[in-house]
Amino acid sequence: MNRLQQILFSLLACLFATSEVYADWINLSGAETAPNIAEIYVLDDRIKLVLEVYVGDIEQFQDLIPDDWAKEAGVVQPALASRLEHFSEKIFQFVTDDGEKLQARLLTVEPRLRVDRKSLYAGMINPLTRQRVPESPADKRVLYTVLEYHFQEKPGAITMIPPLDEEGRPTTSIGFIVYHKAVPVIDFRYLGQPAKLQLNWPDPWYSKFDNPNLKRHHKSAMMSFLYVEPYEVRHEILTRVKDLAEWMDLELKGEEFIEVDELEPLKRRIGEFLLDRNPVTIDGEPARPILDRSSYVKVALTGIQLLEKPERLEISTAIIGIILTYITKGIPQQVEVNWELFSDQIRKIPTRATDPAGPLPGFLTPEDAVLTWTNYLKQYKMPTIENVGVELRAGRWPIPLISTLLLMLVIPLGWHLARQRKTGGSVRYHAIGLLLLLAGSGLAFPYARVTVSGPGASVTDLTPGEAEQVLQALLKNVYRAFDFRQEEDVYDKLALTVSGDLLSDIYLQNRRSFAVQKAGGAQAKVKAVKIQEVQPEPGVTDEPGATFRTHWTASGSVGHWGHVHVRTNQYQAIIRLTPTEGSWKITGLELLEEQRIDAGAPGSAEVN
Repeated sequence: MNRLQQILFSLLACLFATSEVYADWINLSGAETAPNIAEIYVLDDRIKLVLEVYVGDIEQFQDLIPDDWAKEAGVVQPALASRLEHFSEKIFQFVTDDGEKLQARLLTVEPRLRVDRKSLYAGMINPLTRQRVPESPADKRVLYTVLEYHFQEKPGAITMIPPLDEEGRPTTSIGFIVYHKAVPVIDFRYLGQPAKLQLNWPDPWYSKFDNPNLKRHHKSAMMSFLYVEPYEVRHEILTRVKDLAEWMDLELKGEEFIEVDELEPLKRRIGEFLLDRNPVTIDGEPARPILDRSSYVKVALTGIQLLEKPERLEISTAIIGIILTYITKGIPQQVEVNWELFSDQIRKIPTRATDPAGPLPGFLTPEDAVLTWTNYLKQYKMPTIENVGVELRAGRWPIPLISTLLLMLVIPLGWHLARQRKTGGSVRYHAIGLLLLLAGSGLAFPYARVTVSGPGASVTDLTPGEAEQVLQALLKNVYRAFDFRQEEDVYDKLALTVSGDLLSDIYLQNRRSFAVQKAGGAQAKVKAVKIQEVQPEPGVTDEPGATFRTHWTASGSVGHWGHVHVRTNQYQAIIRLTPTEGSWKITGLELLEEQRIDAGAPGSAEVN
């Protein structure tokens, strides 16, 4: 790949290939930065508790302090079995629905540094509560422990009780998260009171706490997302594999797991099945779907994450995302999705319709099963790609007025001088006058100059200001060309901006980039390009045109499955501009520097 290809695709590729997709929703409770963290996993025969105890709160969990530590401090402790019994009965309790308190078994205890669970909003004001979002402790030392609480029969419910004083108040701050098998039951929350978890063993997706505040953001088993953009409409579906068994034969070897060698064939069958369901009409006409991409995903703390590597999946927790694309000529006036997939368990489908103005959430039910988007974009302008014409300017000639007049007198005086010499007359005064005129013309040359237009056209003397306008338009055109989905459209639009060998190179690289896109996510859109600085680059060439050292930023975003990933890159390069058939085109580029900067660079211009 040459340097121009690299610079034009670096921003797009990072959006295509990213494995993590950040959600529009952010947890503002701050529980993930609490001093103490408890990760709780409810498994088939036990509860696993991973506990990070803040160094300042070790006294609250002294039952877990290793014997050799206590001996070094000169402290005599009860036996470990006695301490764990006390810990299970009084400190961190798990009580089944029949009243049995499960007994802890200590697997691991060691000093560590706390896991950095980054919170973008730590220290900021929560707009809902007007309280400051907590930050994690400055001292990162923790006592890392792993305990297991075994049970003989699967309980119908588990009550989790943190350390409490005699009046039932929490003695320390604990942020906790709970998983039933591989399904996160909640997002990070504070465990300050007893919390009862109702367990759905046949389908852990539907396990939930009695407290309605203890729940996960992504709680629906099936979701529909509609994206309406210039030149394409996308219908994206997130669904559990288990729920699709209601309508299709999964054709799997077992009833509990999807084996690694079954992942791709199952994904293909699911994509083909969904191609024929939930029909879409665009401006009243049935639209033909294209199976664009499909990926296995998982629900994580930051939202939806792609599974990077194939792995054995539980059928009850496996989630797949399918993206169906519909090519349009521009932006439609109305789009309808006729949803067909309802079951006894799935009666409400969360939806989100997103257009250039933003998202609009909603729901579908068996009684109201049509998702309708109507074009209310009154001020919206379709993105355009246009030639950047070369302004032909007549040559400009500076004329020294006094010197020119003096030189004009030299002609008749020289004529008289020649005649005098032929006739034998005196030429002394003529010669002196001629020398004085020539000397005066030379002395007056820098003064009294006037500029006049002459024949010819100059295109190589662009000023930095003029070059900035040309480069802004050309770079915008290049990025905008990739908004088109038909390959011939992409090629045609690039041809308006890029010339020579670069045109075919970029076009072929764009075709190959679709393989990168299939890693997950939708077509990235570069929303803004801003030229920061343009300086002429010295060089000698016989070809017409001009070369400039250029510094600019490009901001792009990719939205899919209800989430948006935003990135801004900054570039510095030497760009060659050449006039071709009356228009400026990029014919060369040398990348000097590229770096990622914060999204939303100030002063950036929209790519329209």
